[in-house]
Amino acid sequence: MRSTYIWAVTIAILLIAWLLSGQINSAPPVIDPSIAEQNRIKEEIGNDAIPTRVRAERIRAVEKIRYTNIRGKTQNKRTVNARAEIVGRIVERRVERGDVVAANDVLCELSIEDRQTALVEAQELVSQARIDYQGALQLEARGFNSDSAIAATKARLASAAAQLKRRQLDVEKILVRAPFAGVVEDVHVEIGDYVNPGQGCATIVDLNPMLMVGRVSEKDVLDLRLGELATGVLADGRTVEGPVTFVGQQSNPQTRTYAVEIQLDNADGALRSGITAEIKIPVDRVLAQKISPALFALDDLGAIGVRVLDNDNIVHFHNIEIISESADGVWVTGLPNETTVITVGQEMVVAGERVDPDLRRRLTSSVAQASNADT
Repeated sequence: MRSTYIWAVTIAILLIAWLLSGQINSAPPVIDPSIAEQNRIKEEIGNDAIPTRVRAERIRAVEKIRYTNIRGKTQNKRTVNARAEIVGRIVERRVERGDVVAANDVLCELSIEDRQTALVEAQELVSQARIDYQGALQLEARGFNSDSAIAATKARLASAAAQLKRRQLDVEKILVRAPFAGVVEDVHVEIGDYVNPGQGCATIVDLNPMLMVGRVSEKDVLDLRLGELATGVLADGRTVEGPVTFVGQQSNPQTRTYAVEIQLDNADGALRSGITAEIKIPVDRVLAQKISPALFALDDLGAIGVRVLDNDNIVHFHNIEIISESADGVWVTGLPNETTVITVGQEMVVAGERVDPDLRRRLTSSVAQASNADT
């Protein structure tokens, strides 16, 4: 019994000693440093690290015209199908497809039939009615005629004159004339055809001035101004320009876009309707820099931008907007007016990092500024 107590006491002493040994050898608790202390430690570590070597270039913004680019086409201003106004047989067609006509040129001629006879008859009725009216006035002056008789003869004269006018118009309408100067696009009748009122004789297109039409988004339509000189590059490579003459006030329900028209001089008839055109319309003047598209990077949201340096050689990321493109670079906005862009090694650094730049300077001269502004 006594030996059992001795073993129990011994085991208890050993357990206590083992527990106390853990407390004696344990390290003191670690207290997390404050945020400020953590930032200081990181800064010290960053200062001690070797900065990444990059190549950078200092560039300055110049004034640049910002354009809205739309796809459109040329379109003639007017197209009219000259139609007959009376019934009759075609006795002469004076034009063929492709002919150039002036305003009021005769396109087709209808048979006169009995219209000339009806015109002579109407002229004689007017002469008779005029004699009757003058005779009635003479009788009234002598006191032998009443006011009602005078009114009746005057009415007959007016009716005869109206009938004469109708007969004159019938004779004039045997000639179908061009409503304006243009080109004959198509003919619809042949000699011997019998036509009714409203039947077409020939289609005339007005090619001068020519229009260049397209549609702009609701985002850009507010920046458009009438009279601005727009430029168009046609499918065949020709460049044309003219003022903006119309901006639509109502959008297309499906595309939410607005119609735009640019008027082009086509006195020489070199432009045809329906040619595809890439249209550039100036909307604003901004300060922009030209950089290589190879410098573009994406932020966490997928927006495009470039990495630049501040005066302390710290990397920053700036989002940009592309204004226009040229053969040797891209014009962008969104950067400081004078900034240092990382040109080599930008993919090896991140925002907030200090770098060791090999700096080059490219400040655009005033002559280049004026030249680039028109690019």
